[in-house]
Amino acid sequence: MPKETGSTGVPAPRGARGLRPAGPPDPSSPVRFAALGDSFTEGVGDPVPGGLRGWAALLAEGVADGRRGVEFRNFAVSGAQSGDVRDRQAVAAAAFRPHLASVVVGVNDTLRRTFDLLLLARRLDEVCALLAGGGAVLLTVCLPDPGAVLGLPAPLGRPLARRQAAVNAVVHALSERYGAVHLHMGDRAWVEDRSLWSPDRLHPAERGHRTVAAGFHRLLAARGLALGAAPGLDPSRPPPGRLDSWLRLVTAGTGWLARRSTDLLPQLLCLAGAELRHGACGTGARLDRRAEEALRRALAAVQPDDARTAGARAAPSGPSAAPRVSMEG
Repeated sequence: MPKETGSTGVPAPRGARGLRPAGPPDPSSPVRFAALGDSFTEGVGDPVPGGLRGWAALLAEGVADGRRGVEFRNFAVSGAQSGDVRDRQAVAAAAFRPHLASVVVGVNDTLRRTFDLLLLARRLDEVCALLAGGGAVLLTVCLPDPGAVLGLPAPLGRPLARRQAAVNAVVHALSERYGAVHLHMGDRAWVEDRSLWSPDRLHPAERGHRTVAAGFHRLLAARGLALGAAPGLDPSRPPPGRLDSWLRLVTAGTGWLARRSTDLLPQLLCLAGAELRHGACGTGARLDRRAEEALRRALAAVQPDDARTAGARAAPSGPSAAPRVSMEG
């Protein structure tokens, strides 16, 4: 099951583009909660009459009590990447001036040929700075790698595992920096509990969404930020039958495969080929070292300004000082 951990770092946002801090909610005004991200937050896997619900909407129901309401807006869009969240969702969410803001994105970045850890880290840093600078308490999640969730063979799964582990490390660092409420979902228990996943194995089922919402509620309640009842873990609807599960799997899986056939799959085959070559030559450690170096540079890029400046004074300068490093090769 997911583990909950509270970040202890002191937030140090680098400006909020003119926004004034939202401050603590007035006892007579509703709590404003904004959710940013991709299909995980949009609610895919938790359909309800009229659309999707998802963990963020479930959590919103338990944020406020009978005396104080909650105003919830879900800006998440299926397929969104970090650039989409920074360029569109964060701007709209900042205008909403939320007291709570969840930022969960990155899996779609790892599933793209254009994956760039350094760029993703900088984008997430900008989103966190904008929302935290406006007074919002951030909610973050680290997720299991999609290769494990989909049950891909090792040569295909290992590159995705490296990428997701790196994204999680960046999310951990930013959560510490901005004092976020952080939910850890990157362990094997989350992957292996099939009841948490929808038939497509790409999105949480209703029970999975409820588990995420309940985990966040515990963390928020410990900070005095969740006043209502915790979301229940038991699904309100029976799980789909075998035929329905098969139909959903075929429909969702085929659509996903078609969308990724000209982007991710050729790249995955190249990455798998590199895994096999290095494995045959006994040089697999090189891939790990390249991933570690890429992560080191990404983490350095999202340090507070004073720490980054101090590091720059100690680092070599010049065009050759910071070559572009690929996560795999």
